[in-house]
Amino acid sequence: MTFKPRFPAIALAAALTASVLTLSACAPVVVGAAAAGGAVVATDRRTSGTQLDDQSISLKAEHNISEKAGDAARVNASTYEGVVLLTGEVPNDAIKAEATQLARVEKVRKVVNQLTVGPAASFSVRSNDTWLASKVRTELINTKYVPSGSISITVDKGVVYLQGKVTQAEGEYAANAAAGVSGVAKVVKLFDTISREDAVRLSGGSSGNTPAPADSGAQRAPIETGNGAAETSSAPAGGGAQAMPIR
Repeated sequence: MTFKPRFPAIALAAALTASVLTLSACAPVVVGAAAAGGAVVATDRRTSGTQLDDQSISLKAEHNISEKAGDAARVNASTYEGVVLLTGEVPNDAIKAEATQLARVEKVRKVVNQLTVGPAASFSVRSNDTWLASKVRTELINTKYVPSGSISITVDKGVVYLQGKVTQAEGEYAANAAAGVSGVAKVVKLFDTISREDAVRLSGGSSGNTPAPADSGAQRAPIETGNGAAETSSAPAGGGAQAMPIR
């Protein structure tokens, strides 16, 4: 699927208006290959205003890049608390580098540019990514101690990117759960790590002690800290990128 100019000013305004009208929606939003956005999730640890800001940022970033690259690129922007993740394909290094600047719109804290240089992914690859995103979402929902409603999932060519506000333990549980899904090539954590006290406060309730993730004994590749994603910051941010390759 090529990336075409889909968001002129009128369409952008209409999309944002539609987002406001869906404030009561409570179903988790799968953000990634399926690019299912536009709804505010009640279980998200972000405020409704921040969720709408993030949706606006993604639309504007994609619009800016599409105007520059046109049919030559397929770019998806996923934003969580001002951190923009760019995935997809662009024809050359120059456009990839420029995409970082084009995505740095108002309220953006950081741009994580994971675009690859080359032809657009085939329909079968994109379909598989959509299927993987669905399987990972289901796995997170069914995994104890994982606040699935607060985690954004993006899948690009088998690589799973996880964004959200989670504790260290919650992030480990989520990454391990995603890594265990058949077909996943690698898991990249782009979490904003928060304290347990903040997690309880943002979730609007009390919580028992969350145990550290147990070692399943399964053989896994080492976790790479800080090398999973190329990133540029416009403001300091918590968390960081961690990649968990799967062999």
